[in-house]
Amino acid sequence: MSQSKPISRRQLIQGAGAASALGLLSACGSRGLGSHSAGRVIVIGGGFGGATAAKYLKRYHPALDVTLIEPKTTFYTCPFSNLVLAGERSLASIGHQYTELKQTYGVRVIHDYATDVDPVSQQVRLGGGRTLSYDRLVMSPGIDIRWDALEGYDRAAAEQAPHAWQAGEQTLLLRRQLENMADGGLFILSAPANPYRCPPGPYERASLIAHYFAQHKPRSKVLILDSKDNFSKQGLFTQAWRERYGDRIEWVGLSGDGRVVRVDAEKREVETEFGTRHQASVLNVVPPQKAGIIAQRTGLTDASGWAPVKARTFESTLADHIYVIGDASIATPMPKSGFTANAQGKVVAAAIVASLTGEAPVDPYWANTCYSLIDPDYGISVAGVYREQDGEVISVPGSGGLSPSEAPAGFRQAEAAYAVGWYQAIAQDTWGTLP
Repeated sequence: MSQSKPISRRQLIQGAGAASALGLLSACGSRGLGSHSAGRVIVIGGGFGGATAAKYLKRYHPALDVTLIEPKTTFYTCPFSNLVLAGERSLASIGHQYTELKQTYGVRVIHDYATDVDPVSQQVRLGGGRTLSYDRLVMSPGIDIRWDALEGYDRAAAEQAPHAWQAGEQTLLLRRQLENMADGGLFILSAPANPYRCPPGPYERASLIAHYFAQHKPRSKVLILDSKDNFSKQGLFTQAWRERYGDRIEWVGLSGDGRVVRVDAEKREVETEFGTRHQASVLNVVPPQKAGIIAQRTGLTDASGWAPVKARTFESTLADHIYVIGDASIATPMPKSGFTANAQGKVVAAAIVASLTGEAPVDPYWANTCYSLIDPDYGISVAGVYREQDGEVISVPGSGGLSPSEAPAGFRQAEAAYAVGWYQAIAQDTWGTLP
């Protein structure tokens, strides 16, 4: 796989097609394997990255002893959670369980927290008191909130000004606040500086909440206060906002004093860098983030708060036999998205099988498509293909791209349908269950 024909824009736009392209790794990862070379692999985290890694480890080498550690019995995805906020989906529709991993692939699933990892003795301690040994460990712990990054914003404040950046109860809390908000109220969303989970996410959220307002609270507006001057798909978003919502959405970037530095959750008030105060009817603070706490506790993160990895295999640069994938890893220019976590899970599964069988790791390629919905019938996307070169992850020249800025309504509607198809395909590929 050292040479690969670039994947076309059409293939990338169709999420299922892009996911299938990643399946080519199965053929490479399974080369020459047999049941005689089994080992013990523990996977921490059952999201897009971890669940995919656990599944594909068993697909590539069924004799492996694979254990997935995940406290939640139902995993709620951040992708499509903005539709829950807009009243277009139920929370149950984005919830996924682990039945297929257990029954079809033989993954041992333990619903508990990994509290400590000893990289020297190669053991994981669980909250319930058990200690498990491993030959290889995959960390896919997602994000943790940097609770000390914004003055006044801590766990208690998040119960009044939710972040909803980890789907579940926070999603429902923000949804209830939107439902209870009086018509004519102001929704404020504070967006962080890079890097953070799902770069287009805050702007899709603003779009879909504006859609909800247009239907149910026509005098209400959205204000985005941003800690940066540029964001993913910015031109497409701002064009769509003008087309769909007129002046209902206002965006203030860093140079316009959009960086929030202080939060008063009780008053639903924020203060920006130059002292401007804004008061909301509903306040949604998306705070700065870092790798999940178990990665930090294990010593896998650097000063940035994220985990550096070897580009070819995603093995940690700070500990042997531990691999970090998904949002927690440093994989720039790949975004922190569910799609890339799924892709990384397949690559790391192949790399681990190769390491246990004494083979060289395959030459990895990763694909990503980030869809965003302006409303349920208006979609936009950005796509990319990535590979390893000289120890770094790079974008494949000429691959991917943005939705065209000038496109008929039918094209935008088709992209919205592709987004739904992508979600169904990747959810089935990851967990094997559809809501």
